Formats: sequence, C-alpha cells, structure tokens
Amino acid sequence: MRTNAAEKTNEIIHGVIWKQLLFFFFPILLGSFFQQLYNTADAVIVGRFLGKEALAAVGGSAGMIIALIVGFFTGLTSGASVIVSQFFGCGDKKGVNNSVHTLYALSVAGSILITIIGIATTRMSLAAMNTPQELMEDSILYLNIYYGGIFFTFIYNTGSAILRALGDSKRPLYSLIVCCIINIILDLLFIGVLGMGVSGAAIATVIAQAISAFMVTWYLLRSPHLCQFSLRRIRFHGATLRSELLLGLPGGMQYAMYSISNIIIQAALNTFGTDTAAAWAAYGKMDSLFWMVSSACGLAITTFVGQNYGAGQMHRVRKSIRVCLWMDLGVSVFMSLFFIVLRIPLFHIFIDDAAVVEIGTQMLWMMTPFYATFVLTEVLSGALRGMGDVIIPTIITVGGICVLRIAWIFLAVPLCPTLSFTLVNYPLSWILTSVLFLIYYIYRMKKMKSFSSL
Repeated sequence: MRTNAAEKTNEIIHGVIWKQLLFFFFPILLGSFFQQLYNTADAVIVGRFLGKEALAAVGGSAGMIIALIVGFFTGLTSGASVIVSQFFGCGDKKGVNNSVHTLYALSVAGSILITIIGIATTRMSLAAMNTPQELMEDSILYLNIYYGGIFFTFIYNTGSAILRALGDSKRPLYSLIVCCIINIILDLLFIGVLGMGVSGAAIATVIAQAISAFMVTWYLLRSPHLCQFSLRRIRFHGATLRSELLLGLPGGMQYAMYSISNIIIQAALNTFGTDTAAAWAAYGKMDSLFWMVSSACGLAITTFVGQNYGAGQMHRVRKSIRVCLWMDLGVSVFMSLFFIVLRIPLFHIFIDDAAVVEIGTQMLWMMTPFYATFVLTEVLSGALRGMGDVIIPTIITVGGICVLRIAWIFLAVPLCPTLSFTLVNYPLSWILTSVLFLIYYIYRMKKMKSFSSL
C-alpha cells in the first residue's frame, strides 16, 4: 500500500472514528441549513416585494424544473467524487489529479449542454407542466436567466463534492454561507430598491452562485496538499471519465426519480383542496429539517468509507458504518419527538387557520414516528456508494422509494382515495427500502469477507 505525507495527517483514515465523523458531519449539516435559509429567504423576498404571482413563477413549475436538473447533477457529482476519495485514501496522486480535472471538464461540458437545451425548450417544458398562462412569461424569463448562469451552479457543486471527497467539508460551508448572504443582499437591492422584478431574483442567484463557484475553485487551486489542480489541465481522461460516470449516473438518476415521484404525489395531494395543499407545504418546511440532518449523515459516511476503503482499512469501514447508524438513529428519534411535542406551535409559525393546522398535525402523526426506519437506507446507501457499489443500491432506492410511491398513487389510492391512505406510501416505502438495504449490505459484506480469505 502506498503512503505519503498527506495520508499520515489524514485523520479520516487514522483518527478516532466517532470524532472524525462528527467533525466532518457538522460542516455538511450547517451547509444544508444555509441552503435551506438561502431558498427560504429568496422565496420570502420575492413574495413580499413582488406578490404571489411572482412567487409562483419563481417557485412553481420553474422551481421544480431547476430542482430536477440541479438534483440530477448533484447526484452525479456526489457519486463520481467517490473516485476522488478512493484515490486520495490510497495515496494515488495521479489518480486524484486525473479524477479532479475530469470532474471539472464534465461540469463545464454539462453546463454548456444544459444551457443550450434548456433555453431552447423552456416554453415547451413549462407548458407541459400546465403552468398558468399568467405566470408563463415571468417563469420563462426566470428560467432563461438561470440557464444562462447554470455553469456557475455546476462548478460550485463539483468543487464542493471534490473538497468533501478530499476530506474538507468546511470550505464548501464557507462558500455556501457567503453565497447565501450575497444572494439575500442582492435580492433586496435588485428587487426592493431597483425594482427589477423576477429578473432581479434570477440575476442575484446567478451572481451569488458565481462567487461561490470562484471560492471553491480558488480553494482547490490553493490546496496543493490535497491535489495538483490547474485550470489549464482541465480535460477528460477516458478511463477516469468512464469510472466517474459509472458511479455518478445512478446517483443522478436517483435524484431525478425522487423529484418526479414528489411531483406526482404533490399532484395527488392537490386534489384534496387548498387546506390540504397548505398543510402539506407547512409540514414540508418542518420535514426538510429532518432530511437535512439525515442527508448530512449520508454524505459524511460516503467520504469516510471511500477514503478508508481506498486505503484498504475494512475494519474502519465497518466500524464507521455502525457509528454512523447510531448517530443517525439518535437524530431521527430526537427529531420525531421534537416535532410531535411541539407540533401545534410549529404549525402556527406558518399559519393560524385551524383546519389547516388540524390536517397538518394528522400528516405529522403519520410520518414522523417512522423517521427512524429510513436510517438504514440513508447510511447504508452512502456507505455502499463510498465502496464504489452504486448499481444495486440505486435499483433498490428507485424501486423501493420512487416506483413504489408512483404505483401506490396510481393503483392503490383510487381504491381508497383518502388523505391517510395517500400518505401511508411514505412509511411503507421507507420500511421496505431499509429492509432491502440491510439484506443487501449483509450479503455484500459476507461476499467481500469470503473473497478476501481466498
């Protein structure tokens, strides 16, 4: 096994597991918090200054399209960056450098492709989503400006994924904090002072993303102890690109399927009326806090396992997975109790309508007690991804989460069209997917143990 100076100081490989997981986890968690703050503040400013039509234009169909595209690319880069962490873990400097430069080349090429296709199909895609006519022009304007600057969004996500793969979860956090603050300031300036409307919101987002993209890229350029990154060396390395796509595309498809299934469920819930839609929106804001924490566990274990797996330290891989499972389980139980105990005042933060609050608490009682059942899915899928195993985990996730939910909406709900029966698909999908992941993980570990003993 190759060693170098960087590996000797790499605490992910040599440090106390629970401490290093926490050190790596908290910056990711804070980053997720600022991402939520970023999205919420953007919506509040647009809604307060420009009204409900502008808010719907920015956060409605246009927002769903953006979430689908960015989610796909985020999943792709998160999966592909596992190659970076494995090379870094085994001390292969050439492998690290080739994978980093290939990922950047992929983000550049991908952003150019999406910009061209996106602008050419904006009106068609919005029409396909039944966007109201009075929102169409503002939605087209917002999307086209966003597409024009999507290069910076892709670069930021790529740079952040690479830094996390190299064991640095703090600098992506710093970049996101700066991005969030700048976006809020520019929103207030462009919308509140200069009266630029929806275009001001889009331009503010692009500028903020550009600054964050510059920051993560600058960090990589100034971190020779992590990799020898140079803008002039950005290009595709054939073998590395194939490996990154093999690991990244399943993750991207998984994110895309999540978005599609959520759109379908949202459409089903809309049939129960405005009160239900409002209750679901309010609950969604609370629910996102849990997924923010759980996703941070998944991202942390992916890098941790990736580097230790690359270094050949399977005992640390197995122990870190156990530690992370207990961490995520503790968070899940705490969050469930927190939401249940404070359910009424939490809903009143968003709305005072008694009917909406009643429906929302019904949703909360159905969902939050089952948060703990998703722990196995989040942690084990992240761990398997860190070991380069993405195909079967993606099939399990897409089948157990996405396909089951869509099938439930179209096949089961018509037999019993009630709110409770519609929402029960969430805990059912969590339980089924976690059971499948546990079975596959045990099989995978036994197979690896048998292979190593040959």
